[in-house]
Amino acid sequence: MVRGKIQMKRIENATSRQVTFSKRRSGLLKKARELSVLCDAEVSVIIFSQKGRVYEYSSSDMQKAIERYSKYIKEVQNDKPEMERYTQQLRLEAANMVRKIELLEVSQRKLLGQGLGLCSVDELHEVESQLERSLRNIRARKGHLLKEQIEQLKAKERFLQEENAKLSEKSGGGQWQLLTQQKEAVTCSGQRSQSSEVETGLFIGLPENRGV
Repeated sequence: MVRGKIQMKRIENATSRQVTFSKRRSGLLKKARELSVLCDAEVSVIIFSQKGRVYEYSSSDMQKAIERYSKYIKEVQNDKPEMERYTQQLRLEAANMVRKIELLEVSQRKLLGQGLGLCSVDELHEVESQLERSLRNIRARKGHLLKEQIEQLKAKERFLQEENAKLSEKSGGGQWQLLTQQKEAVTCSGQRSQSSEVETGLFIGLPENRGV
């Protein structure tokens, strides 16, 4: 059977209240011991019952823990004015930031052509001047970027021309070598043809009888 959720209010029955106090007190002190052991924390618990009995637990000396707590409270109280001044300063800075953001939003709407119905002539002139300055800055930035792109394209063009010249040089040298080899081959073939056309008769006998 699932136990229902206990409503957080004073238990009217004295006996039930005492039983609950004993159980919850034991559980609280047990959790305090576990917290001090598991987390290496300095834990001190003081419990006063309805009848004035005192139950306590301290992972160290209780008196030292109380003195340490008292010292901490005094330091907090002494630092309280300084903390209040710091908090007030943060609030003022936050309020100033909110006002600046509102002004920037109004200025942005005006630059977009919105909310101009309540603007005076001077305000409209100021908006116009801001737009002209912005336009000059945009054009200057655009011109700078276009100039960089043109320089990059020129550098790429020079690189391609150099690569093309190198390739043409290599290709031309190979053709000249091929033409030279072909010419030498034709020359050798012609010499062999002329040698084959020379009369190579064999005559045995004295020289004077060759014409007979």
